[in-house]
Amino acid sequence: MNFELGEEQVMLKTSAREFLDKECQKKHVRAMMDDEKGYSPELWKKMAGLGWQALAFPEQYGGIGSSYLDLIVLLEEMGRALVPGPFLSTVVHAGRAILNAGSEEQKKDYLTKISNGDIVMTLALTEEKGSIEPEDIHVKATHHGDHYTINGKKLFVPDANVADAMVVVARTKDSAHKEDGITLFLVDAKSKGIKTEVLKTMTGEKLCEVAFDNVSVPAANVLGQVDKGWSVVKQVLEEATVAECAWMTGGARWVIETALEYAKTRIQFGHPIGSFQAIQHKFADMAVEVEGCTSMTYYAAWAVMENDPNRALAASMAKAWCSDSYKHITFEGVQIHGGIGFTWDHDMHLYFKRAKSSEVTFGDAAYHREKVAQLINM
Repeated sequence: MNFELGEEQVMLKTSAREFLDKECQKKHVRAMMDDEKGYSPELWKKMAGLGWQALAFPEQYGGIGSSYLDLIVLLEEMGRALVPGPFLSTVVHAGRAILNAGSEEQKKDYLTKISNGDIVMTLALTEEKGSIEPEDIHVKATHHGDHYTINGKKLFVPDANVADAMVVVARTKDSAHKEDGITLFLVDAKSKGIKTEVLKTMTGEKLCEVAFDNVSVPAANVLGQVDKGWSVVKQVLEEATVAECAWMTGGARWVIETALEYAKTRIQFGHPIGSFQAIQHKFADMAVEVEGCTSMTYYAAWAVMENDPNRALAASMAKAWCSDSYKHITFEGVQIHGGIGFTWDHDMHLYFKRAKSSEVTFGDAAYHREKVAQLINM
């Protein structure tokens, strides 16, 4: 069995790292934490110029036609650099929903704009409980002839403050079976009745509260089938979960590389601290964990790409492992650096905070272990 990346994937990985080392240094990451938008439109356009937003979309919709697995290769490098901005929310969360469920007209319109870097999008899914389960979708969409009216509040919506459009998950019918009666809508983020407020986060990520007050949406903007949208949400959740795992894997590798360099040069008691067994064992555990992240993420990405029957199981296994591993690896990275590791001047705390944020994004380790138990019929 050959687990190596293909030649084009290696080229993508190498070119992405070179570009991000130059264009997305940590001073940029820090600046965007305090920036009102949370991203640089100039960098966004440069990424579009490289074809990153277009990477995994078909050519007939303005894309390059590469695979979902190629996108995962790119996202691992983006996670390593902690690229700030709406790439995941636009390309994966919203873009993949449109690709999976949109009409030809919707795909040509929205995916072409995404591929060209002309639009920022997001997925408005979670509500008061922060849940990704259908029973916790309460935002209401009421049908009125040629349009729907949306009312309610979404929480933790990434990059809604800069979004041009949103994929909104709403309830269109009350049903005893909670997966029934959910519909997806393509909504102009500047529509009358939408109020967006940026929430305070420890990572500087722009998570938002989005309130809908009698927001009118044309019936033509329904994404997929009315009342049957949860199957689309489930597919997007699997793809977004694996994408988050790739992001975490890249970050974990940066932590290990940075800590290893420090351990080889930091002298204590006349020796590099990396010569001490306690430090060596920390690195051994970290290496095992990050290789687990890599293997499980790429298997899950393959399962998603091939629509394998075990794709949901693979995604949940990967997220459970990566959530715990990224958090533990960053904790050890701080410990190896000692006090300096948690000072503002050092970059290690940026990864520590992002690990905590990523842990709960699309379900934490406990949630996905429960999913794994269900999927193996426990």
